[in-house]
Amino acid sequence: MSVMPVIPALMTERLALRGPELRDFEALRAFYASERSGFVGGPKSAEGAWRQLAAEIGHWALRGYGRWIVTESASGRTVGMVGLWNPEGWPEPEVAWDLFEGFEGKGYATEAARAARDHAYGALGWPTAISLVDPANAASARVAERLGAVYEGEVSHETYGAIGVYRHPAPEACH
Repeated sequence: MSVMPVIPALMTERLALRGPELRDFEALRAFYASERSGFVGGPKSAEGAWRQLAAEIGHWALRGYGRWIVTESASGRTVGMVGLWNPEGWPEPEVAWDLFEGFEGKGYATEAARAARDHAYGALGWPTAISLVDPANAASARVAERLGAVYEGEVSHETYGAIGVYRHPAPEACH
């Protein structure tokens, strides 16, 4: 018996966004084992990466939305995980992105996050969205700004400490 939620696929000019699956474990394990994951709760052990994959899939089941695995349409290579995130303890629903090693600087985070935000505003009817960015993560702050998000201040999170809040433009301002 499968309890996997139905996860819509999204396409952009260069990317395919699909639901996370067991086949994504190795890519997530490698990401969470690296220092690159430091801004998002890593590094983590293989068990921690497994639990993160389970949380990603479970978020879809519990909230009806979540983060997608992002692949290059042309090559099929997994470039990261981008989407909608609102676990317990979050201040409000977020557009979030994690790019894997070697895929930064290509505009992939911005492209995929824009598609995720369009889905949130369109299909889900969100009236607003934020992105949470570690104050030391300048690259992620630039992605938020390219998406038109404006820095609002910081919130304190029990696990992550002080996190910058970037407010995305309202749905009507995004088209």
